[in-house]
Amino acid sequence: MTDFLLELSKNPNAKNVIKTLGLPIPMPQPLARANAPWEERPLADQKVVVGVSPGAELAGVVAETLAKAGADPVLAGEGHDEALWKAPGEAYGRPATRLADPIPERFLAHGVVLDATGLSTPAELGALYELFHPLAGRIGRSGRAIVLARPHLASGAPARAATQRALEGFVRALAKELGKRGATAHVIYVEDGAEGRLPALLRYLLSNRSAFLSGQPWRLSKLAHEGGGTDREVPLTRPLAKKVVLLTGAARGIGAATAKLLAAEGAHVVCLDRPEDDAPLSQVAREIGGSVLLQDVSAPDAPERIAEALSAAHGGVDVVVHNAGVTRDRTLAKMKRAHWDQAIDINLGAVIAIDEALIARGVLRDGGRVVCLSSVAGIAGNMGQTNYAASKAGIIGYVEALAPALAPRGITANAIAPGFIETRLTDAIPAVIREVGRRLSNLGQGGLPRDIGDLVVFLASPGSQGLTGQTLRACGGAFIGA
Repeated sequence: MTDFLLELSKNPNAKNVIKTLGLPIPMPQPLARANAPWEERPLADQKVVVGVSPGAELAGVVAETLAKAGADPVLAGEGHDEALWKAPGEAYGRPATRLADPIPERFLAHGVVLDATGLSTPAELGALYELFHPLAGRIGRSGRAIVLARPHLASGAPARAATQRALEGFVRALAKELGKRGATAHVIYVEDGAEGRLPALLRYLLSNRSAFLSGQPWRLSKLAHEGGGTDREVPLTRPLAKKVVLLTGAARGIGAATAKLLAAEGAHVVCLDRPEDDAPLSQVAREIGGSVLLQDVSAPDAPERIAEALSAAHGGVDVVVHNAGVTRDRTLAKMKRAHWDQAIDINLGAVIAIDEALIARGVLRDGGRVVCLSSVAGIAGNMGQTNYAASKAGIIGYVEALAPALAPRGITANAIAPGFIETRLTDAIPAVIREVGRRLSNLGQGGLPRDIGDLVVFLASPGSQGLTGQTLRACGGAFIGA
């Protein structure tokens, strides 16, 4: 099933006719998505405007990151330390330029980045207006707006806490305004001492790999340790080379798309699904040079069998992606107990049991990754999905508790909460409900399986070390939830 309005919006003549007639038909902007493996310069020749607040602390990191990623940095406003931009510009052939005043009529930026780490009082929030007011209409299609901040409670000063927390509300609202152009907005809260973990996330969010992510707070911390106690140089290409990844529910949909993306970045993917799905699972594994593990994750002996298989065949596992899941939808009054138990057991109980076995037996290696699939239903609830919503909310609590327990070993644990994703499951939804689901987001459309896969790859990569214990929404900025 395809999105008719999205396809129609690709036809300039059709868009002009609808606009001329004044028809109240939403015309979503097709999103620019990555179509190749990770590259060294994902922002090649893209203009990125940078502003700084008084007392900003991350401009040096931004300068190095943009130059290395191939962007053309454009400095806006006052307060820039030109020296911070000189060396990176010379090293990578990307000298910073000044934004002209007035802004040229045809000027368009791929991204706008504000280092707001210095904002301490409500009055200083005017820096948001000063930078974004003239540029909000100059962010191009599938563009990006990023605000850099500090954790709001870190300083202990109520006024500064209020000011830094205000940035999240600003970004969520800005994301809704930019969505009609396929553009997105995010705020990154960087813990003191975690600055070295910012470049990888900044590159990712400014790139086309984050196309369906919008209106999100990202929290970079020092919680998960690094080998040797310091942040290592992270690979810019093939970040998963020589890594072994266990991916459950790999036979179809999001799982199959994710398997291909993981393999494209160098991972050996152990594709797990039910014995009944042997044929499609084997096909996926053959296509990517992975291996097959047939197992019902809800079986009592599944955790031990999985741990034994990974240990025997690969000597351990580096990344565990819990994608397998089921829906057994009914209103609570009409739901059978068996359907309640099935959703809870597969979506939540099996995840915990498998991880416990892998950890207890030492199969999950130091520096590893645990990535769990939650859902916006686990955040906001959903009619007829009390069992599913409970299981997916449980996943959120699980990664929050698991993260600090595994942090001393350098292992991170995160969840992804997809919104409306175009799969065979959403194809079965009644047409009217399906159409509403597509439009109830900043971007006015559903996501694709690869949108989830791209986020899984990032969370599985070495560059995600600063993200742990978090639930990240991949929903296009859906209007439901928080």
